[in-house]
Amino acid sequence: MPRALLIANPNAARTQAATVRGIEEVIRGAGWSLEVLATGGPGDARRHAEYAVREGLDVVAVFGGDGTTMQAAAALVGSGTALGVIPGGTGNLLAGNLRLPVNPIRAAQAMVAGTPRPLDLGRMTRADGEHYFAVAAGTGIDARVMTETASSQKHRWGMMAYVATTLRLLPEIRSVPFRITIDGTEHEAEAAMLLVANCGEVIPPLVRLGKGISPHDGLLDVMVLRTNSIGESMKAVWDLLTERSGTYGEDVSVAYARGREVTVRVLDGSVQPVQLDGEPGGDTPFTAAVVPAAIRVMMASG
Repeated sequence: MPRALLIANPNAARTQAATVRGIEEVIRGAGWSLEVLATGGPGDARRHAEYAVREGLDVVAVFGGDGTTMQAAAALVGSGTALGVIPGGTGNLLAGNLRLPVNPIRAAQAMVAGTPRPLDLGRMTRADGEHYFAVAAGTGIDARVMTETASSQKHRWGMMAYVATTLRLLPEIRSVPFRITIDGTEHEAEAAMLLVANCGEVIPPLVRLGKGISPHDGLLDVMVLRTNSIGESMKAVWDLLTERSGTYGEDVSVAYARGREVTVRVLDGSVQPVQLDGEPGGDTPFTAAVVPAAIRVMMASG
C-alpha cells in the first residue's frame, strides 16, 4: 500500500476545502494511506516534506501553487520520496510543462495511476541556503512582474493579475548590461529579461521559450530578451513566439545559450530582482546549476 502525505496551501488561489476533500477521496479510494497537513506560513511545505522523507513515505502530493510545490520538492532532492503535483495556484507552470491535468481532482487521479519519473531541477545557493526551481529562474522585467504582483490580486484575478502588472511596467522596460558565464565561458549581453530555463514553456502550452528545452537533458537553457521600448518589446515577444532568435554577439531581440552552470552579473552597478518559478529569489548576482534527475515526479507511464 503506497503511503502519501498531502500538503495543502489554504492561501493558494484555488485551494478550497471541498476540493481538498475530493482529492483525499481519490487518493484513499486508490488504496493509498494518506496523511494531510496544511501550510500556515513560509517554510511549512518544506518542513512537511522533510517529515515525509524521515518517515519513509512514498509520495508527497502538493495541492498549491508553484511556490509551495517547489518548497516541498527541495526537501525531496536525492530521496526516495516522489512528488505528486496537484495544481492549485495561479500559474501552475510545472504542471503545465509536464502536461498534468489542470483540474485538481483529475490531477489526483493521474497521480495515483502514474509512476515516478526523474526530473532535473535548477539549484541556486543564496544567503539563506539552497533553493531549487523546476521551470525557470530569471532577472529583469519578469522578476519585477512576479515580485510586484500582490497575492490579493492573484487570488482575485488569477493570471490576469500578472498581465495587469506587465502592462503597468511596460513603459519602464530597459535593457541592462549583463555578464553571463556559462560553464566557464563568458558572454556579455544587454537584456530586459534574462531567463535560466529548465522547462520550455512560460504559459503552457501557448508560449514556448525555444526548441529543445527539456527538464530531462541535464542542461539549463539561457535566454536573453533585449528591448528598450514598448515597440521593441512587441518585436521581441513576436520573435519569441515565432522562434526567431540568434546567438550571443548578434544584434537580435532574443538569444540563447546552454550549459550546466550559469552565473549572472549586472555590469552597470545596478541590483536586479531575481525570481525562481515565480517566487522572489533575492537579487543579482546569482549562480544557477542543474541537478540532473534531482527528484522523481508522479507522471503517466511512457
